[in-house]
Amino acid sequence: MVATWYFIVGGMLTAWAVLDGFDFGAGVVHFVVGESEEERGAVLAAIGPVWDGNEVWLVAAGGLFGFAFPHAYAAALSGMYLPLFVVLWLLALRGIAIEFRAVLPAPLWRQAWDGVFAFTSTIMAFVAGVTFGNVIRGVPLDDSGWFHLDLFAFGQGRIGALDAYTSFVGLVAVADLAAHGATYLAWKTGGAVGERSRAVARRTWWVAWVLSAGVTVATALVRPAMFTSFAQRPWTWPLPAMAIASAVVAGRALAGDAGDARRQRQAFLASSAFIASLVLATAAVLYPVLLPSTIAPRFDLDAYAAASGHATLALGLVWWVPALGLAVAYVANVFRSMRGKVVATEHGD
Repeated sequence: MVATWYFIVGGMLTAWAVLDGFDFGAGVVHFVVGESEEERGAVLAAIGPVWDGNEVWLVAAGGLFGFAFPHAYAAALSGMYLPLFVVLWLLALRGIAIEFRAVLPAPLWRQAWDGVFAFTSTIMAFVAGVTFGNVIRGVPLDDSGWFHLDLFAFGQGRIGALDAYTSFVGLVAVADLAAHGATYLAWKTGGAVGERSRAVARRTWWVAWVLSAGVTVATALVRPAMFTSFAQRPWTWPLPAMAIASAVVAGRALAGDAGDARRQRQAFLASSAFIASLVLATAAVLYPVLLPSTIAPRFDLDAYAAASGHATLALGLVWWVPALGLAVAYVANVFRSMRGKVVATEHGD
């Protein structure tokens, strides 16, 4: 039951990374693919029906994490209290920017909120990567089961919420999600925005692939135990293979006919598989550890030590299965109802 909930939480975070990842990425490339107010309006229209629903997956994942693994939830949130509030402010400002942009037709008003949207999306992608990097590298958990992280630490041998390694992972996340978002926009937008998005996606994917390879090497230096675990678990080997295959498929699909909607959809699905494989591979290699300790492996906080009681987990599973079915049905219905491409309008609404 504990293993089941470990991968349920990992699956929910994967869904969030894929779904909210493309609208973060759309924000990162917002000013690059949208050169006018109307074109930037088309970018927002492409994510308008889904961005708030996508963020629900993060809320749900956090709630399930707290339900299934309350000790790990308490330790993680208390140790990274300030970064958590940064995330909440970024999400709030991002939502405000999307909603307030259309309140007034004044160009200066809309450009200002476009800037807030692009800024918060980029920083949010970076912070998501930094958080991912902290989980991979580990935190200074001691025998008490608690830890404290300085916000910044850039000296040799020092670690912080934001240090050399986690900053690198943050940059990789920005590149990966920018490519993911541009690929989504190439699929969902038409006209000049669609053509520009496709060109940006092709260039950005090269950067993303090179940086992703670089962070793999950096991870091997920072936390070699992950690669030992990977070598000992053959069932995890298909995941990096899937990442490589999906990267090839995305690149080939984007290089095809610009007017072929089927290939653009294929590129987006391959991009989604690339993001999902990275998150799932990390969860699979770390299992059963939730928070690795940089002090000593015996202080690692694993799923079995942090889990709720068996009866609680079993009851939660009974409620989670139908709830997941409703969520998946909702997402499928939204994407079905927004078939076709979005084009820039005269007023950018």
